[in-house]
Amino acid sequence: MTLRALDGFAPLRGRAFRTLWLAQFASNIGGWMQTVGAQWLMLSLSGSAAYLAFVQSAASLPVLLFAIPAGVAGDLFDRRRLLLVCEAAMALASLALAGLAVAGLVTPWILLALLFAIGAGQAWSAPTWQSLQPELVPAEQRPQAIALGSVNQNLARAIGPAIGGVLIAVSAPSTTFFVNAASFLVVIVAVARWRERTRDLAATTLPREHALAATRSSGRYVAHSPLLKAILLRAGVFVFFASAVWALLPSVATRELGLGSGGYGLLLGCVGIGAVAGAVALPAVRAALRPERVLALGTVLVAGAAAVLAAVPVVAVACVALVVAGTGWILSLATLNSTFQASLPGWVKARGLAFYLVVFQGGNAIGSAVIGLLAARFGVTGTLGAAAALLALSPLIARLAPIPDITPDELRPAGDVPASHALATDVGGPVMVTLEWRARPGEAGALAATIAAGEPARRRTGATAWSSWADAEDPDRIVEQFVVTSALEHQRQHERMTVRDRARIADAAALAVGPPVTTHWTHAQP
Repeated sequence: MTLRALDGFAPLRGRAFRTLWLAQFASNIGGWMQTVGAQWLMLSLSGSAAYLAFVQSAASLPVLLFAIPAGVAGDLFDRRRLLLVCEAAMALASLALAGLAVAGLVTPWILLALLFAIGAGQAWSAPTWQSLQPELVPAEQRPQAIALGSVNQNLARAIGPAIGGVLIAVSAPSTTFFVNAASFLVVIVAVARWRERTRDLAATTLPREHALAATRSSGRYVAHSPLLKAILLRAGVFVFFASAVWALLPSVATRELGLGSGGYGLLLGCVGIGAVAGAVALPAVRAALRPERVLALGTVLVAGAAAVLAAVPVVAVACVALVVAGTGWILSLATLNSTFQASLPGWVKARGLAFYLVVFQGGNAIGSAVIGLLAARFGVTGTLGAAAALLALSPLIARLAPIPDITPDELRPAGDVPASHALATDVGGPVMVTLEWRARPGEAGALAATIAAGEPARRRTGATAWSSWADAEDPDRIVEQFVVTSALEHQRQHERMTVRDRARIADAAALAVGPPVTTHWTHAQP
């Protein structure tokens, strides 16, 4: 491993990554400033705690609604244009909110509607942003690039609210809306100047997928990938319990530590310091430990910090605990995110990542709501302590859902799998494909097991049904059978075969006499 691969800030030396990272940082600061301004404005408009809670819901709900179609768009369409459209839409919504606020025409529902529109723009751009930025750096720096994305968010969360509070104090909430609109313009300029290199996708001459078919294919890929499902489960459990720290931190600051808004800003700053420390430490930690253990380490750090916050109501101790929490948060998020992204082939990168965003954001939203209800019933410190204990135990899930070790090179397109020319791509209706194998003497059982091990790969790449059969009178004769929705989808199946899938077919071929006899079946016309 090179020294640069051990440098947590190495990705920032790349011009494209640095430019987009700084633009996103400005936008994140503007977003947090706007959140403070929106909360303050809502408080003055209604004074209702329910409406105040709706402010955060309006910003986060669009991710759950739009992340999957947004991921499809990120895979099928020009990413640069998609980002420009989303950023422009968010800038216009922020300007509209600012103008209406200056004119005194904002009502609670208008405020929520415009916040939802801005959140929708963020949801539509998020899968593309997350899948794009690691591609701007060499492969060995991608975990650091993903970690720096998390640092970006946490630093902005520490800085943005403080600046927003000052602007509101000296002017009005509308000022934060104008600043946020300007921050979107910074991103628009950065993206407009960026030129995308060739994407890491299999070369194709086939027509572009329809959106609905692309959505189904991404869901099918995730559903039949044990690796991705294991990561999603681990991410959901982690964020559900870890959300207790962020959900209850305002209550800890005010009720347990007796701090005001300035003190709360200090605590957020400690989280930001921890996030930077996590980004610095990540390369060395990854070099020393497997991803499973890095995730366990980060989880235990966050759990320990939560336990300290619950048990020791001392400001200095809380600051140290939050530095540790920020470090553990970055180690865990970067490990989950980078492992998930590295486990996705190029053709499904953005839409596969959308499932991760839905699970993560959904787990955070649901976890925060549940933690809040429990805190109201059992108290802040008791709930935080219980969440810390459960979070510390969560790495034990590795026994049920371990994260398999698959290298990104295994998920690259095989490239040497010939497409089927037996079918025209305009043949309608489902297609059944059969491969008739003949096992070498004494290898029938091994061949059947190897063929069966390839079922998830067939389903990930397009099969809607799969089965295998052995001839009752000739056990060495084994037939693999699967169904795809169309001849065109079967052609895509050839393009989506990875190096890992090709190796499984080679393993089967080593146990068989000659190549399989392949037959394509269409519906018989009466």
